[in-house]
Amino acid sequence: MTNHKSLPSPNDPAEALAAVVALRLMADKLERSAVRAALVQAWSWSQIAEALGVSKQAAHKRLANVHSKTDS
Repeated sequence: MTNHKSLPSPNDPAEALAAVVALRLMADKLERSAVRAALVQAWSWSQIAEALGVSKQAAHKRLANVHSKTDS
């Protein structure tokens, strides 16, 4: 995990908000890659949802297409 002290100060909104966008993109990419790996390893949607802390329906709705796409 990244040390939060290395993140920009919220007192510099431009830098902090740019960091938020970058972190969200990185988190989305990591999530999709991890779900893809879980599916390859025969995890169920219930297992994936539990690991993500969401309902099975929410996980499937948001991530069902990861098996057919690649991250660039």
